[in-house]
Amino acid sequence: MRIFDPHIHMTSRTTDDYRAMYDSGVRALVEPSFWLGQPRTSPASFYDYFDALLGWEPFRAAQYGIAHHCTVALNPKEAGDPRCTPVLEALPRYLVKDGVVAVGEIGYDSMTPAEDHALAAQLQLAADHGLPALVHTPHRDKLAGLRRTVDAVRESALPPGRVLLDHLGETTVKEARDSGCWLGFSIYPDTKMDEDRMVAVLRAYGTEKILVNSAADWGRSDPLKTRKVADAMLAAGFTDDDVEQVLWANPVAFYGQSGRLQLDVPAPESAHEGNSILRGGE
Repeated sequence: MRIFDPHIHMTSRTTDDYRAMYDSGVRALVEPSFWLGQPRTSPASFYDYFDALLGWEPFRAAQYGIAHHCTVALNPKEAGDPRCTPVLEALPRYLVKDGVVAVGEIGYDSMTPAEDHALAAQLQLAADHGLPALVHTPHRDKLAGLRRTVDAVRESALPPGRVLLDHLGETTVKEARDSGCWLGFSIYPDTKMDEDRMVAVLRAYGTEKILVNSAADWGRSDPLKTRKVADAMLAAGFTDDDVEQVLWANPVAFYGQSGRLQLDVPAPESAHEGNSILRGGE
């Protein structure tokens, strides 16, 4: 079984997680840029972070046979902070990088006018750079947030088929599907979706244009949730081909629209800018 986790924040995870993910079948992933858990105080902290997503994390992933890609953006949580908004002007120099396969995470947190502006600007950047967009639907007022997101997509130059609406649930899946966008579901230990609910959604809506991710980060989360969904699908009677479509073919098809997917993992280098993942010894 091969798995592509289309949304996981490996900056927050350990090298042991990379090993466990490989052992569970993960061979590729996308790491979206996101909020770090506390406010950033300057655009420069974003730039160092983006550089790490393009350098250090692909290096770490390659040590364990996993192809690493990323998305970059001004995330919704910080889109209204005037200390951070200059990032919008700097994004074009990152959006031309080979490892960047989408603009993201973008979308809404509190659904403010500042977030409207950041979302519209970044949908336009995606269109200008020929990239798809990974859109974060808000954790609060989710249905209202989805509708506002879909309106923004319709008003943009980016076709719905190049947009992934993430963090969906049972209350938003139908309208998200009707929008023509791709559908993303984050599987968590306590919140969002779990494996059994995900299987029920797949039974009701089928396997086309649906991506399943762990969205594992610095909070309570599980980087092996993609494999657990695959196992739950098989236990529920889905075929190996169904699992392959949801856990591999769909993320390849969506992010492949960037023209930048590199699924063959390069031979791992011993160090990145003089640093290795080893500790102690020669």
